[in-house]
Amino acid sequence: MIHCLVENLHIVVLQPVAMDVDLSSLSVGIPSELPPPLEIDASVDHAPSRRVILDDGGERLALRNALRYFPKHWHEELGPEFLMELRTLGRIYMHRFRPTDIPMKAHPIDAYPSQSKHAAAIMLMIQNNLDPSVAQFPHELITYGGNGAVFQNWAQYRIVMKHLTEMNDSQTLVMYSGHPLGLFPSNPESPRVVVTNGMVIPNHSSKDDYERMNALGVSQYGQMTAGSYMYIGPQGIVHGTTITVMNAARLYLDLPSDSDLSGLRFVTSGLGGMSGAQAKAAVIAGASCIVAECNPVAAEKRCSQGWVDVIHSDVDSAIDEMVAASESRTPISIGYVGNIVDLWERLVERKIHVDLGSDQTSLHNPFQGGYFPAGLSFEESTEMLAKNPNRFVDEVKSSLKRHVSAVNSMCERGMFFWDYGNAFLLEAGRANADIFSDDGESYRYPSYVEDIMGPLCFDLGFGPFRWVVTSGLETDLQATDSIAAEVLSQMKAEADELTVQQISDNLHWIQRANDHGLVVGSQARILYADDEGRRRIALAFNDAVRSGRISCPVVLGRDHHDVSGTDSPYRETANIRDGSQFTADMSVHNFVGDAMRGATWVSLHNGGGVGWGEVMNGGFGLVVDGTDESAKRIENMLHWDVNNGIARRAWARNKPAEEAISRAMEREPLLRVNLPNHVADELIDEIFEGLP
Repeated sequence: MIHCLVENLHIVVLQPVAMDVDLSSLSVGIPSELPPPLEIDASVDHAPSRRVILDDGGERLALRNALRYFPKHWHEELGPEFLMELRTLGRIYMHRFRPTDIPMKAHPIDAYPSQSKHAAAIMLMIQNNLDPSVAQFPHELITYGGNGAVFQNWAQYRIVMKHLTEMNDSQTLVMYSGHPLGLFPSNPESPRVVVTNGMVIPNHSSKDDYERMNALGVSQYGQMTAGSYMYIGPQGIVHGTTITVMNAARLYLDLPSDSDLSGLRFVTSGLGGMSGAQAKAAVIAGASCIVAECNPVAAEKRCSQGWVDVIHSDVDSAIDEMVAASESRTPISIGYVGNIVDLWERLVERKIHVDLGSDQTSLHNPFQGGYFPAGLSFEESTEMLAKNPNRFVDEVKSSLKRHVSAVNSMCERGMFFWDYGNAFLLEAGRANADIFSDDGESYRYPSYVEDIMGPLCFDLGFGPFRWVVTSGLETDLQATDSIAAEVLSQMKAEADELTVQQISDNLHWIQRANDHGLVVGSQARILYADDEGRRRIALAFNDAVRSGRISCPVVLGRDHHDVSGTDSPYRETANIRDGSQFTADMSVHNFVGDAMRGATWVSLHNGGGVGWGEVMNGGFGLVVDGTDESAKRIENMLHWDVNNGIARRAWARNKPAEEAISRAMEREPLLRVNLPNHVADELIDEIFEGLP
């Protein structure tokens, strides 16, 4: 079959594709007949029950809010059901409306019924975020991080997909915290979707406020790549973790730049919300690694997917295997089903040397199932979370004190520890753990951004550039790998001392990415690139789509731990020291600027990484379809998306960023960035000493 669409008076002829699945039901939205209730599916992992936070009036309001999605004659039947969900699960997910007639996965783009190929690409990305092989709690619409949601409920999913099947390139879908406000007239140069999540008035932005509004169904925590449909499975986190541990070893252990981590020991935690990335990254880097995980279902899932090599439930067996592997210089990832605190304490007791340590439990969400306290089984923890949330909070704080004490003991013996930007330092400090330096204000340990990713990557414009081939074909993904490698090889030959290490690391990565079995869900890839690298690779993709070397459009995006899109004083902007680390101008400008310059969709989020109220995230998606218009969008939008952040970092007096933005201005005559004048520390001291 030949598909032909009329788009903006241009005839677009699409090549035939195999339609192995009927997705026509996506255009239905809310069905005309009430579907039967669904039993909870035990084959997938489910979100823990959230604490009951609403009073009687709040419950009544939440029920009114949920029922407004449905015709009045259904209210009598749905009302008690939704109230029961609210009281038992803490949220109204509308499980009855979860679609069961089509596989929830990223189907090839041409399988989606649509009037716009850009809208079809967005449907593909949404489906991928909810794929059970990708999502942490797929039936609760949570992609990762414990509560990083795509939608609040299944009614929203159904309505959004219907809108996307119907909309054309002169319309924009507006999303309020998972709720589709509707389709609005726009123009082909405008984003097809504009997403906001958790945009709450500052004086009403506490964690209790968030939980209350989430239970009411009026706001949600989107976790940027979850709530903006740009999650590519655990692969996205693997690359960043690989780069981080390699650079940590270079920085802390004087590892030569051309060496791997063979013989080194790495201990960390979290196989659920963080998807097993550390385990895979450690093996790629050559280390022997243990990753602790309380949830046995999550651990077994990552082992079955090949992200963890072996699983142990006995802490000493796990330690013994790590030690033996490191002595034989054998890379291995060991999943320990148990609490990370128990692991650290046992390592202390046995006087086992560990080279590198970190933590990737979801401490941005410590009291809603992101972190489980030591001394309790997983089952006991989940029950306490639902039935006695106040005690659960106390247990988490007590556990964090033990956690920090054990880490401190390991570091006194020579381990290097860093915070992975998951709010470990923040929440440990709030729990009154022994996490502060002698000054009582700064932390004992650095954020990974302060020492590693900030000066070595973000200040130079290097960050997580990711893409998805919408055909779903492995051959297309391999073609993009080859194209990216060709571009990076050219750039390496042209590179200077400032950028050559990063380009080399990422060339090495992309040349071997296919060998590591990184794809979970959509056919996707990631590497770190600067502005020039992102644009050159994207333009090469555009040419390849036009010529047929790649058979279908490519979706471009990025993660939130990047150069420009995120204001986060405890993570992405942790190395901003001019006092502006608590401002959010950069992320908001990124969101608006990307929309102005041709992004296919844009998103703005309260929260992500270190949690609600602690960060603002701006994200985007860009469909590369082989057209001249696409090439213009690539040049304009990607240039802004990166250089906005470099310019802000340069104004904060970050010297690598000053050098990077100066070179950007040399390459682009229209770019004019104001740079800081530096004042000598001695002069400041003299001025203050001279005052009466």
